[in-house]
Amino acid sequence: MGAVNTLVITGYGINSHLETAHTARLAGADRADVVHFSDIVTGQTRLADYHFLIFPGGFLDGDDLGAAQTAAIRLRYMLHSNGSPLLDSLREFLDKGKLILGICNGFQLLVKLGILPALDGNCFERQVSLAHNDSARFEDRWVRLLSNPESPCIFTKNLPMMTMPVRHGEGKFVAKGEHCLSRIVTAQLIALQYADPKTGLATQEYPFNPNGSAVSLAGLTDPTGRVLGLMPHPEAFHHVTNHPCWTRGELDPPGTLLFANAVRYLRSQ
Repeated sequence: MGAVNTLVITGYGINSHLETAHTARLAGADRADVVHFSDIVTGQTRLADYHFLIFPGGFLDGDDLGAAQTAAIRLRYMLHSNGSPLLDSLREFLDKGKLILGICNGFQLLVKLGILPALDGNCFERQVSLAHNDSARFEDRWVRLLSNPESPCIFTKNLPMMTMPVRHGEGKFVAKGEHCLSRIVTAQLIALQYADPKTGLATQEYPFNPNGSAVSLAGLTDPTGRVLGLMPHPEAFHHVTNHPCWTRGELDPPGTLLFANAVRYLRSQ
């Protein structure tokens, strides 16, 4: 592949679009365009012209009806100005082997739209969700993250233990049932887990697991590994000075590595 073109969606309460696009450029993307959702609907911007689609963090529609719920309904039923379903464009984007990343509110959107986890190839069927944090409050803190080396996820390949900030009120991962959760675990669709900073192991202990997510899940992929949703914000740690302890010499790997894996994969295709 030649140029890697990245599309970062904005509008309706999204507020992390600029740093997300900046991080994509730092990771080597040739283009990282920030585009309002309405420009896609009207046809001014076409998903087909891009290889990497990112739904950033924020508060879509004020989180009315639940985080990203309104946006999921919008994407599911809205038509392009030419009358074709917007969902068809998303389906075509996925079918062509391109990459999708959902960060925080973007993750909430992907699960409520049913793009993740897509068990049995059932894309656009809701199988999991993200519920209110067990703490019953908004969590704004830095967490340790453990990547799963057995996961098919392209974004998390060979990542070391990482540190990223979370800032959400609805980040608790829940599955449709025990069978669904078991299948996610067995299929190695857990891409990232919250970890205890002392042991380096996945944990359910608060505040290391800030929301009480089942199986410590912080990031979820689909069976192809080309879609990732995560609650922590990699774009908020794109430079060493973003880390609160950088002056103490804590030089943790930046979240840019996750974007770099995506760009590297696309260039190899």
